[in-house]
Amino acid sequence: MTDLTVIILTMNEARHISRAIASVRDVATRILVVDSGSEDDTVALSKAAGADVMYHAWTTHAAQFNWALDQIAGVPGWVLRLDADEVLTPALAAEIAAGLPDMAGLYLRRRIWFMGQPVRYGGVFPVQVMRLFRNGAGRCEDRWMDEHIVVEGPTATLRGELVDDNQNPLDWWIAKHNRYASREVIDILNARYGLPQQGPSPQQGGLKRWMKTVIYGRLPSGLRAGAYFFYRYVLRLGLLDGGQARSFHVLQGFWYRYLVDAKLAEVSRYIAETGAAPDVAIRLVLGVDLTIHQEHHRKGAA
Repeated sequence: MTDLTVIILTMNEARHISRAIASVRDVATRILVVDSGSEDDTVALSKAAGADVMYHAWTTHAAQFNWALDQIAGVPGWVLRLDADEVLTPALAAEIAAGLPDMAGLYLRRRIWFMGQPVRYGGVFPVQVMRLFRNGAGRCEDRWMDEHIVVEGPTATLRGELVDDNQNPLDWWIAKHNRYASREVIDILNARYGLPQQGPSPQQGGLKRWMKTVIYGRLPSGLRAGAYFFYRYVLRLGLLDGGQARSFHVLQGFWYRYLVDAKLAEVSRYIAETGAAPDVAIRLVLGVDLTIHQEHHRKGAA
């Protein structure tokens, strides 16, 4: 059996955590839940399901995951990053249990369900994500948003699928992506101004990252969200998905992308009109204090 440590980051995930742990219980040697202050039953349910639970204050996904890696430094075997609202399909679990190839990291095929329905079209599903790697061979990029695990060494892709099936209501999803849009704006402004953050962000992520930064990023901000939505919904047949999945294409493929551009324009206007430094504008407009993020990182590195 593969020696496998599963890391799950949590914050109020009582709705999902037992399901996530159950999906990896038969293939995991150890399950580490890193909680950032849940006020529901997440911690109790995690412990009841057999996971080890640790607390660490939240700053970003990248910082939280890298802190978790530091807690298992030197532990032999593999690491699997699993979100609390994700599950391994039985086919993927069986593939892992059968033994992993001699690689540094393995991409998993992630499929998204939205409001109880699989997203089948749109040209991006299932998407390959780096989630499974030898301990010590990978770490997470230092980004506020769209972070990737960077692995040193050869990689391959497993056939089985990872399913992202969040069962929270739509209002929760909208609030989460509103926060995500602010984080994505910070990454854009960091590239533009060199803002104070944890450190350099290696530009990894393959073709998807290249297309996003080189092609999408150079289109006019007032048009690119609509152009991307047309590509995904019409040209890549997202309109053939079921009703809930079509909502995902509209919300994630248009509304979210337009929200990022609107927030970026808002911060940029504030900087131009007031002369404020970018980090000050981010704090006053987006409500994110970059100095707190720096302090957490400094303490974690000490």
